[in-house]
Amino acid sequence: MTHVLLIAGTPPQSAVLKASLERFRAAGATVELVGLFASDDIDPGLDLTGLRSLTEAAAARGRSFEKRVAKLSGPRRVWASAERDQQVRGSGRRAHVLVALDANAVFTVWKLAQVNRRAHAVFGIAPALKAVEERRERPVRYALRDASRTVPSPAVAARTTKQAAKRVAGVALRRASSPAVMRTALGAKSWRGVVVAPKVPDRLRAKLARRVSLSMAKGGRRSGATMVLNDAARHTADRVLRADLLAEAARADLARGHDDAALRRSAYEAALTVADRRYAKGDAKGAAASLSSALTLAFPRAVHFDSLTSPLAMDPAGYLAPFRASKAFQAMTAPRGRTSPAAGRPTGRPAGRPAGRPLRLLVTTYSNANFLQPIRERYADHPGVEIRFLDIKDDETLRPLARGAQRMMEYALGGQPALGDQAEEALRPHLDWADTVFVDWCTNAAALFTLVDPGTTRIVVRLHSYEAFTFWPHLMGLDRVDDLVFVGDHLRDLVVDSLPRLREPGAPALHVIANAMDLERFQREKSGSETRFNVGLIGVGVVAKDPRWALDVLRLLRAHDERYSLVVIGDGLDRKASAAARAYDDLLQRDLADLEPTGAVRLLGRTEDVPRALTEIGVILSSSVRESFHCGLVEGAASGALPVVRDWPFFAGKEHSARTLFPADWVVDTPREAADRILALTATEENWRKATADAAEHSLTTWDWSVISAQFDQLLLGD
Repeated sequence: MTHVLLIAGTPPQSAVLKASLERFRAAGATVELVGLFASDDIDPGLDLTGLRSLTEAAAARGRSFEKRVAKLSGPRRVWASAERDQQVRGSGRRAHVLVALDANAVFTVWKLAQVNRRAHAVFGIAPALKAVEERRERPVRYALRDASRTVPSPAVAARTTKQAAKRVAGVALRRASSPAVMRTALGAKSWRGVVVAPKVPDRLRAKLARRVSLSMAKGGRRSGATMVLNDAARHTADRVLRADLLAEAARADLARGHDDAALRRSAYEAALTVADRRYAKGDAKGAAASLSSALTLAFPRAVHFDSLTSPLAMDPAGYLAPFRASKAFQAMTAPRGRTSPAAGRPTGRPAGRPAGRPLRLLVTTYSNANFLQPIRERYADHPGVEIRFLDIKDDETLRPLARGAQRMMEYALGGQPALGDQAEEALRPHLDWADTVFVDWCTNAAALFTLVDPGTTRIVVRLHSYEAFTFWPHLMGLDRVDDLVFVGDHLRDLVVDSLPRLREPGAPALHVIANAMDLERFQREKSGSETRFNVGLIGVGVVAKDPRWALDVLRLLRAHDERYSLVVIGDGLDRKASAAARAYDDLLQRDLADLEPTGAVRLLGRTEDVPRALTEIGVILSSSVRESFHCGLVEGAASGALPVVRDWPFFAGKEHSARTLFPADWVVDTPREAADRILALTATEENWRKATADAAEHSLTTWDWSVISAQFDQLLLGD
């Protein structure tokens, strides 16, 4: 018999719970209920196998525990109450199906599923019933299912005197200039040994290692080129040289499309050690150079953008722990202060603004204004707002200031006084004019505007997704930002975990507001009933979109019905981005070479008329490993396409994710689940029309600019 464990983050409705239990019993399942409710709220006649009130259990642990739990967010409150409850954990281990009845329970179900890997873990009654049915139909399969899952270089003897060691190293240096020698296994192995010969002076060892590494790379031994630099670093006593060699080794590793995470961490830890020593000596310039090296090693594009995983997303605190322990980094990110607080969010006539004058709003960014047009248009026509727009990249004075990240670090450490004077002179006219500055993207512009004291001018910064995986938020003066806006709860959680100061007094107010989108313009008639077999994918210019996952879905669909095809709108991957991006694109092109000639895939390229292109799309797919919001998916849903969302792996199982952003039935875990959803809801035109109409209505009533604009009015105007 299948045992179902229901987790409730809020008291379940009696009628809904009763109907659900009847369906579970009809399917041959027993049901246990756990959650934040009072036992008296649950009808005793429901015939539950087990009932556990986490609210009462928390009270039984004492007043201090109850008060601590009460301060947590909904998802954390459920898990904190369940985590130490032996009855709940035992039930979680025994259950065959773990079910979150609401968004607050999703995190707890995911945590229990980490222990009980044999169980189905789902969100909602319908997926739970489906899991019970599947187990009943395939009992043998589930009865047998298990919970399952440097090359030392050779020692090369050298003479014991320092002069002899220099002669050996000098000869090696001259001979190592030949890549032909490095192409042979014996040659490469021998020269790696020479690099670690004892008693070679550090500077000579470093010079030798660099020459040998270069020759190995030219000779086709790119992994060896990395190893020889790493070997040399391990035998180098000089801290600065050691840090430089490790950094070069890590960059060489990334350049060949590989990431040795342990090597890269050793490299940025070594750079931080040097930064701390230099900072302690008052060397702001040297400390900034080392900090810059450490940050670029911790935030390389290949690791966070051109990969299907990210160590930062997996464990922000652990990944950034070496930086938080660094004295130089602490000094660079310390509060900078402001002479006076911002005038505050307008309520009626805000302090410092003359009666009758509209709010002066400066909207600014560095290069990317893609998400600003609706905002600019709204406040350009608003009688209570006078708006200006500034693209810092187009300003001849501001552009060079904004591009100097290392100079900003040096200034924060007490050097580069000229940078502060230049920034003050260039930005003061804008700050004196504006009541509020809205900075889109937490990158160069945000760092530059918080380099100077904004006075009473209110600073609002919006962060999308890209920035969370860069060093720019760490360069921003957080105490000079009044409001920090995110486009999704999951991004807010990640950034708060990365920047713990956002939890401290004096931190900016945090807001979550979706991107501004005019969704009504996407409501056009589909080209016909056969459109339902066209699966759309919008925007595949980065590896994070993971189009190969979409191709896996397509193969499953076509195995059932060859009328299904994948329509790709947008440019292909940027192969110049990194070696990792090229490696992914090589695999993608191999897949397309098999599928495109058969008509299974159509590559439409970039189009300026996305609403028209979507009239040919019946299913809209989000195959990404990470997204901030995924406008293309929501636009597709608004157009009347069936939304299918992969549970973005960067955030899956966390307190907030794709499962808490979108309706539960939109989100899937695997290509098989995606294909099953598409097959079920496109089997007939009637099913497809009904499902897409519901999705379109949800999109328009939740995310259309007519809805979201009120949240911007509240943020910027206090209306």
